Amino acid sequence: METFKNILVPFDFREQAEIALSQSYNLARTTGLRITLLYVHEDGGFLNKFFSADQSDELIQKMEVELDGFVKEKCKETGLEIDYMVARGKIHTKIVEVAEMIQAKFIVMGTASSTSPSENGIGANTSRVIRNAKCPVLTIGSVHHYNGCRSILLPLDLTKESRQKVSWAIELAKMFGSTIKVITVLWSTNHKEIAGTLRAQVAQVKDFIEERNVKCSAEIIEVNKESEETPTILNYAKNQGDVDLIMIMTQQETGLIPFFVDKQATELIRLSSIPVMSIIPKDTGDTLAR
Repeated sequence: METFKNILVPFDFREQAEIALSQSYNLARTTGLRITLLYVHEDGGFLNKFFSADQSDELIQKMEVELDGFVKEKCKETGLEIDYMVARGKIHTKIVEVAEMIQAKFIVMGTASSTSPSENGIGANTSRVIRNAKCPVLTIGSVHHYNGCRSILLPLDLTKESRQKVSWAIELAKMFGSTIKVITVLWSTNHKEIAGTLRAQVAQVKDFIEERNVKCSAEIIEVNKESEETPTILNYAKNQGDVDLIMIMTQQETGLIPFFVDKQATELIRLSSIPVMSIIPKDTGDTLAR
């Protein structure tokens, strides 16, 4: 059985990193986990070509001093256990490595704004961490967030939903006393077989969640074309008024409709003003069928 000990927050003193850190406080209080800040000095980074090895070492030492003072201040301010680490190497690689090393249950990251000219629109490092991390990655892309989690939005498709996929939403819902809102966007409206299968699956997922004493609603929304899926889900979340987390799966499995993989997942993370938790499902072979 895995024993989780930490919430990992990649940190560089930028605004989005500080927003991510503040968002991790409530998660730490609810889970009882320690927060670990990670600063990664990328030796091969663009700016480092202008510095000697000695100057790079000096920059790292200064960062350690700043982090030490910052962490002591935040521990006193929040009453939480907060540590820090400084590492050298590729940023996304070190984040994934350290998360595994310290047994992180979550990685909490700030994302670039939707107008930033970065890879895939959400930042190269964020994108690579989401693709490679073994634990869920919570991305924070806005300034103002509710202090807690009233509802979790869980978009589903026709892939084989396993118990461990939905169990993350159930676990968090129980932690925060949240409602789970299941939504499926149907754009192949002319395929009666697809529509019927979707309705049956959504009903099964709703029953599965409610049997575990978590309030759940479920809705299917029809759109005209595939490109309307992400805007429809984001508008739905916004209009609900109480959705504080969107949970997505970022690995395609065998199914009738590929959903929330690669471009679509990236688009949702980039555009969402609501925190998004990305999970790569493990192949356990465990299904929702009873």
